[in-house]
Amino acid sequence: MGAMTDWAAWTRGRGRVLAGVAVVTALLLSFHGSVPNAVGGLGSLLESFLPWLGVVVLVLFVLALVRRSALALLALLLPVAAWTHLFGGLLLPAPEPRSGDLVVVQHNVSDENTDPGGTARALARAEPDLIALEELVPPALDVYAKTLAPDYPYRTVVGTVGLWSKYPLTGSRPLDIKPRGIDEVWERGLRAVAHTPRGAVAVHVAHLPSIRVGAGGLTSSRRDESAGLLGDALAEEELRRVVLLGDLNGTVDDRALAPLTDSLNVAERGLAFSFPAGLPLARIDQVMARAGTVGAVRTLPATGSDHLPVVARVIWD
Repeated sequence: MGAMTDWAAWTRGRGRVLAGVAVVTALLLSFHGSVPNAVGGLGSLLESFLPWLGVVVLVLFVLALVRRSALALLALLLPVAAWTHLFGGLLLPAPEPRSGDLVVVQHNVSDENTDPGGTARALARAEPDLIALEELVPPALDVYAKTLAPDYPYRTVVGTVGLWSKYPLTGSRPLDIKPRGIDEVWERGLRAVAHTPRGAVAVHVAHLPSIRVGAGGLTSSRRDESAGLLGDALAEEELRRVVLLGDLNGTVDDRALAPLTDSLNVAERGLAFSFPAGLPLARIDQVMARAGTVGAVRTLPATGSDHLPVVARVIWD
């Protein structure tokens, strides 16, 4: 009898612990914006991997079943509801394609890519209207240009970023998104107008600075500053229809990208984790739009890059 009482008490205790962890997980999901960034960028670090808290919920569910804890199972309803509210819609079926939708591909091709020709052909097979590339370096740039030319006769390149289009491009110019403290040549943003069958679209292509995760947490000051400069450029854009394509080195949940996500629509369907290519943990390659919705986003098969290509369909209002 005493042994059974001890087992019941131990099980109840473990159930309370699991319930407590479930409540904390729900709080992190619901109030991630309240986690401070002042120390080690903890807020942005949490938001970069926020969808993965769903794995924590699954582990807690299994443990609650093993412990036979009704309290823990009841508490798990909180993080399940929070995760579903944030990410459940991304798992719903994509809307049916429509004529007039703009299909785009975004890909950081990597400056160490040993097969630029194969990469270009793989992107073209998705039959997008626009292809945005980052980390373009010679002589690979010439290979991309030559390989894509038959299907994408219009292109513009600024520094290490480029845009290929099935439709005429005009008004190409650099975007000044260079953060302070960088003295060398640094051209990683462009703006051009694509003249599509549905009208003119301002296309912005950007590659924001990398972030670093170490023992001291997240280091992202240059990325954050560059995101602010890009947000300023988008705010000044006169055309109504806008598409932003780029390696933003951040997820759409990361508060550092608020200068962009506050004014642009992000993908409504698809998780599409794009980095690192070998074991994708986050989508840092983004497609955003103004005066339209990003109906669905998905990844393409791996190329010679450390990123996966992302393809999306923009549906105009």
